[in-house]
Amino acid sequence: MKINPETSRAAGLRQQSLGRGFGAPAVLTLLTFAVTAGITLAVSRLVMQQWEGTDELVATRAATIVLVAGMAASALFAVLAWLIATSRSPINPMPDEARRNEARMMGIIRSSMEAIITIDDAQNILIFNPTAERVFGVTAMDAIGMPLSRFIPKRFRDAHVQHVTRFGVTGISERKMGQQRVLYGLRANGEEFPLEASISQIQEDSGKLFTVMLRDVTERVKSENALKQSREELRLLSANLQNVREEEKTRIARELHDDLGQQLTALKMDLSAVEQDLAANRDAAGPVDSSVSNQLRGMRRMIDSTVASLRRIAAALRPVMLDDLGLAPAIEWLANDFTSRYGIDITRRIDPGNVVFTKEGATAVFRIVQEALTNVARHADATAVELTLQASDQHYLLRIEDNGRGASQHASPNAGPDKSFGLIGVRERAYMLGGTVQIDTAENKGFAITVKFPLQSVQQEEAHR
Repeated sequence: MKINPETSRAAGLRQQSLGRGFGAPAVLTLLTFAVTAGITLAVSRLVMQQWEGTDELVATRAATIVLVAGMAASALFAVLAWLIATSRSPINPMPDEARRNEARMMGIIRSSMEAIITIDDAQNILIFNPTAERVFGVTAMDAIGMPLSRFIPKRFRDAHVQHVTRFGVTGISERKMGQQRVLYGLRANGEEFPLEASISQIQEDSGKLFTVMLRDVTERVKSENALKQSREELRLLSANLQNVREEEKTRIARELHDDLGQQLTALKMDLSAVEQDLAANRDAAGPVDSSVSNQLRGMRRMIDSTVASLRRIAAALRPVMLDDLGLAPAIEWLANDFTSRYGIDITRRIDPGNVVFTKEGATAVFRIVQEALTNVARHADATAVELTLQASDQHYLLRIEDNGRGASQHASPNAGPDKSFGLIGVRERAYMLGGTVQIDTAENKGFAITVKFPLQSVQQEEAHR
């Protein structure tokens, strides 16, 4: 039968109190008896002296009666002194105080919203509060005396025993409420459930006692899983929208380049034929009106300008070289176009290695560079940019750094009335590549964005094999 350690501790306190308080009442009792006995002897002797010279038998009887009565009175006075002394000593209040403390502590444990379980060195249960009863589906009467492993899934039992043993030696535990990974418990019906736990220990005369506080986090884990699933679904939707958007851009760019571009080229050729016909018939029909010649030259310039604009728009939608020549030439073209537009020099260190990019990977990296440069043009007020794309054995490193005004570490780079979602898009594209994004910035110290992603996420499977 297991003994409640708190009851044992209270009993020990009572024994100590009795030991400390026993001395004073005993001394007072002995002193009272000695005084009254001495008085009795003195009175008995006085009686013998008074009856001296008379009947000796009568004198002896009288002295004996006085002695017996006096001794009885002495014993009675001693008992009364013991009772008075013990009623005023701290012997009685100590057990009452210990009982009150024990009742108060057990009341706190029973009313706790956390499941509280106390175990001994052998990891057998000594205390099992009502919340633990509800959580594990077993009564305290059935739980007390059982090993704690009864409520731990089998695959975690060895690790738990090692953790408690190590904690008993070092006093260090990674199990702190709200600061650890989710653990799993086992209900009486065999159902596993997630929980958080914290552990503490105290040293008793009989050994160490370990107290575990548990919290059932089933509903919280369900909510977190639902939120995580929703987040993943939103990311899949975002990725699909990005792919649809890229396909639509590719289709529009192709139609602009192939269809409308060809029609403008044909129109330019027709215009050249008209100019040639006019020049051939100039002598026979007389000189050509100068206004007509000027109008034809203006039309030629307009067509050339339209073709140039068309190519620029198509390239912005989807650079043809990204599909035809690959990622590195496309980034070079993007950097040159950025410099020609905004007058900001770009120092380039592009070394993609021998990796053959997938179409999706090349598109994602190109769009990250494009969005980062757009962010520089809109917000940085910079005069120089460094662009680095380097491959290592396992990862790609992409870094775009400017010497602009930067931003506070506590402020979002996209904050303000002209808020854009460019960096959010960069993070999402990096996430789709299995990569990470790091932003380094400070007031008047420039802005740098670093994207790191694994090679295998952008490498074509054929080339990888």
